[in-house]
Amino acid sequence: MSTREPVAVGARGFVPRVLAVPAVLGLALLIVPLAALVARVEWSTLWQDVTSPEALSALGLSLSTGLVATAVCVVLGVPLALAIARMNPRGAAVLRALVTVPLVLPPMVGGVALLFLFGRNGWAGQLLADAGIRLPFTTTAVVIAQAFVALPFLVLAVEGSLRATGVGYEQTAAALGAGRWTILRRVTLPLAGPGLVAGIVLCFARAVGEFGATALFAGNAPGVTRTMPLAIYTAFNGAGVSQGTAVALSLLLLVTTIAVLVLVRAWRAETPR
Repeated sequence: MSTREPVAVGARGFVPRVLAVPAVLGLALLIVPLAALVARVEWSTLWQDVTSPEALSALGLSLSTGLVATAVCVVLGVPLALAIARMNPRGAAVLRALVTVPLVLPPMVGGVALLFLFGRNGWAGQLLADAGIRLPFTTTAVVIAQAFVALPFLVLAVEGSLRATGVGYEQTAAALGAGRWTILRRVTLPLAGPGLVAGIVLCFARAVGEFGATALFAGNAPGVTRTMPLAIYTAFNGAGVSQGTAVALSLLLLVTTIAVLVLVRAWRAETPR
């Protein structure tokens, strides 16, 4: 008869304990660099660094363009998410793959693509130039670049929520005489509320932190296109704001990201399943 004690069955499962070593190393790879950033913050001048004219300009531009880009993503992304969620599986898979492309595409490539589309010699750029409209290297270009990289976050979050709720309640409302807009307003969107809120929050956070596509398509003009990520990059290349301000802005972006993740997690935890 074997004398070995049975393995306790619980929430921890049967993962070998030795795997804790690479798990801790992986966590350290994510946490230690952020700790090094926090350690470099000059706390005595933090408020002065964050409230300097250059920092306030970059912060204000990031927040304002991020809000506008998020609004654009809501207007365009919710209908797209509805189309994917209610489409046949094969068509939905194709559209979902297309929406996911900007998530895996290097942001620099996205910036080049936007420049080739809206630039002076681009497909849309020539038509806009004839109308006297110039998009590249303007604040509007910042919004477009942010919306390009942030839209997938909203679409995938809302589409997943819509797909999970199904169409049963919508069919019931239609059988009771409700019209399409009434069903959308009073049934579909409320049921997709958790996904919509999570998508909006993640979309805004991604827009505020956008760098690559903005740098190539919008440029780095102070007060016009220099957002917080660009101000940080400029400072560490020896121009623009001081490195102390760059570190302070980096900390501000880090705190914003953590707050966004906490907000989304709290919302999901409070949402009844």
